[in-house]
Amino acid sequence: MSKPYVDIDAIRATQDAVAKEPALGRVTFNLQGKSSGGLAFAGVTGPLVQNGQADDSRRGKFTLVSDEPASLLGGDTGVSPAEYLLQGLAGCYTVTLASMAASKGIALDNIELNLGFDIDLNGFLGLDDTVRKGAQGISVDVRLESASASRAELEELVRELPQNSPIHDTLANPVNVTARLA
Repeated sequence: MSKPYVDIDAIRATQDAVAKEPALGRVTFNLQGKSSGGLAFAGVTGPLVQNGQADDSRRGKFTLVSDEPASLLGGDTGVSPAEYLLQGLAGCYTVTLASMAASKGIALDNIELNLGFDIDLNGFLGLDDTVRKGAQGISVDVRLESASASRAELEELVRELPQNSPIHDTLANPVNVTARLA
């Protein structure tokens, strides 16, 4: 098993580059796809656009399939959209924790996350207008292991996590999402 790690010098070099040229900090991730029968959707990664320049090296590199479990009327051919959302948060938390630890000189030996997405289908199904259609709550239990850090230092990393994770910020604060007929 590989240990969580990020090169602090690479982080600082990126910070310096973006500080000198702020446009480098503007990045757009893209995903394209279509329904693949029933409730399933097959998406492929698109170009990564940074500073207005498309990097096509990621175009079509990864395929993501989503579907709902059979108990929720899907074909159970892929990960549910809720599970993808949790995966996005978990991935971002891992990047953020590794980066924060590196900046504090903490060597992490392991990161484990247990996530939950609570939803009340009465809202989504239109049965109760007082119930929101989305998640009622998202929970994350974080387990960090470090031979060199104290429990207090690890608790501080977890405490600072919400203020530093871009995906946490996206989920916790209103963001403009537009859908239009193309």
